[in-house]
Amino acid sequence: MRRAIIIILDGVGIGEAPDAARYGDSGSDTLGNLARACGGLALPRLERFGLGNIRPLEGMRRRGDAVGAWGTMRPASAGKDSIAGHWEIAGVHLDSAFPTFPRGFPREVIEKFSRETGRAVIANVVGSGTDVIARYAAEQRATGSWIVYTSADSVFQIAADEQVIPLDELYRACGIARKMLVPPHDVSRVIARPFEGAPGGYRRTANRRDYSIEPPSETLLDALSKAGIPRAGVGKVDDLFAGRSLTSRHTASNAEGISGIKGWLSTAESGFLFANLVDFDQLYGHRNDVAGFYGALREFDAALPSITSRLKEDDLLFITADHGNDPTTPSTDHARELVPLLVGGMHVVPRDLGERDTFSDLGATVAEWFGLSFRGRGQSFLSELVV
Repeated sequence: MRRAIIIILDGVGIGEAPDAARYGDSGSDTLGNLARACGGLALPRLERFGLGNIRPLEGMRRRGDAVGAWGTMRPASAGKDSIAGHWEIAGVHLDSAFPTFPRGFPREVIEKFSRETGRAVIANVVGSGTDVIARYAAEQRATGSWIVYTSADSVFQIAADEQVIPLDELYRACGIARKMLVPPHDVSRVIARPFEGAPGGYRRTANRRDYSIEPPSETLLDALSKAGIPRAGVGKVDDLFAGRSLTSRHTASNAEGISGIKGWLSTAESGFLFANLVDFDQLYGHRNDVAGFYGALREFDAALPSITSRLKEDDLLFITADHGNDPTTPSTDHARELVPLLVGGMHVVPRDLGERDTFSDLGATVAEWFGLSFRGRGQSFLSELVV
């Protein structure tokens, strides 16, 4: 009857990784820089959980009466996108990062995509999705073409007005792109970006869908599936694993994600929940919105008691991240950072778990909690964690 819950605070890093300079991320420190920019963090529930014990953060106290265990995890896999982070948690390391396209996609890629989908392509630029849609929406609506764009991440994003191109056709086009984007153009994700609205007020809808590459080896989710242990997701996590060994309740906001987490905790008798709260990254980190990022953290902090109050005796709750996304730096990209590791549960001994060598230690710990032999690329810290 055991349960384990991993909540990913997408983009909430806690200081540059040792190899951050290789990724152009020297000085990135999502929580540290945010604390300084906001004149201190007021996150009392996370502080009591042990967040202030990890390292000095302006406004956060070190608590001798912390109710959880705390530490950090260092990225060992190549890359700094959501797939790399989630896969590493689940036990899989990438030897090389997925390709990016800082000048847009090659002509032959765009021509093939246009030919196979039967529609022309406009844009093929690098930029923020909201800016790209604002620039090209009128032309897209007039011509019925695809807006294709990318970012600093390894993504092939396809935008279209839902009233011009039906969602089913947009999703089919994403499936076509996913099949044709093979090495050396094997982006990590193809993303459907439907939008609606009118000039001056275009907005992306909640019907986003991600099409990822399948993990190249066995994951924690696969091992749980083979053992017959129930698995559920909240947010985009199933898309990040190409739907393998997991189905997920897709959400439009952190609030909806938190509601989904609480719903699972209230009803699931056993099993594993993998949840991603994406607003920190998608709405605020990528837009350098310091106030919005901090507001999202305060909202999660306020909701934390309603999550922990639903924990049962044989539950382990892990709160972590998949990468950084420092809203205070000039960059709007993901950052190569350490991620916080907070663990709660009735069996958890409040203590310092130190700096783990890889995110995969988390997946290995979950596997051992369920009695599985799977460890992936990590080492379990369960014996350090529970009585």
